[in-house]
Amino acid sequence: MKVGLTYDLRSWYTDRGYSMDETAEFDKQETIDALEKSLNLMGYETEPVGNTFQLIEALASGKRWDLIFNIAEGLYGDGRESVVPAILDQYKIPYVFSGPVIMGLSLNKHLAKLVVAASGVPVSPGKLITKLQDLNDCNLNYPLFVKPVSEGTGKGITEKSLVNSVADLRKMVEWILSEFHQPALVEEYLPGREFTVGIVGYGQDAVAIGGMEVICANNLPYSVEVKENYQNYCTYKPLGDDIVDECRSVALGAWTALDAVDAGRVDLKANRNGKICFIEANPLAGLNPIHSDLPILSRMSGIEYQTLMEMIMKAARKRNGL
Repeated sequence: MKVGLTYDLRSWYTDRGYSMDETAEFDKQETIDALEKSLNLMGYETEPVGNTFQLIEALASGKRWDLIFNIAEGLYGDGRESVVPAILDQYKIPYVFSGPVIMGLSLNKHLAKLVVAASGVPVSPGKLITKLQDLNDCNLNYPLFVKPVSEGTGKGITEKSLVNSVADLRKMVEWILSEFHQPALVEEYLPGREFTVGIVGYGQDAVAIGGMEVICANNLPYSVEVKENYQNYCTYKPLGDDIVDECRSVALGAWTALDAVDAGRVDLKANRNGKICFIEANPLAGLNPIHSDLPILSRMSGIEYQTLMEMIMKAARKRNGL
């Protein structure tokens, strides 16, 4: 079976003048190499394809694959993670991980919360702010947490994201609207412990393979800087017996509500009463074997990188009837 790899290589973009901030979600060559090595060990013939632009060129030249292993994040817009799977759908080329609708829904944290909450999974009360006037109807209880509605890797999250006054709320919303050109999501702050849970599979076959508690020094938010330097700021602990069942239940409930497939992560946090709430889903979770959360939490559960990759491919092949 010939497997193509689609991805956004950070150096490809920075070589063309894109900033480090614009490419914060993109992968390094070491991640692509690890994916290809893992797929080769399973017996697959692999071909690195690259990003959306390179995929379009390859398709136009007549190239085809039996399956695409897709980790392309996309560059601009709230549908950026949907571009590659949408293109592949038009060519009837199957791929690993969720399709365009689920990618777009999950990237929009507000819409994802609406869907997850409708299924009965606990979430923190929140409001979408598309313009400053929307703050006039923001009747949430302080403290509040403010972030861009459609960013990943902690982009737009800083120590100023936690606000305790109307003035600070307005400043943070103004900054997000102007800096990210997208709405701000304002939520009642969840002060409790933070967790992330790994999921493999689809629908009733989905299983929580493990999870970990994320403890940031000095109660720092899990921002881009903190994530990129997690060794200096964070401690990761396996889920304790006191919380593991609730975390797995909430994560699986959110995953199935969003109809996500193959593998990913669900981020959770406890409210002031200790109840676990859904924060966001990551159907395109990082797969660096050393530094990404999904491989880290998998190792904590005794699942090494190669085994994780085999589980992902097994789930994708079953779903695609391959």
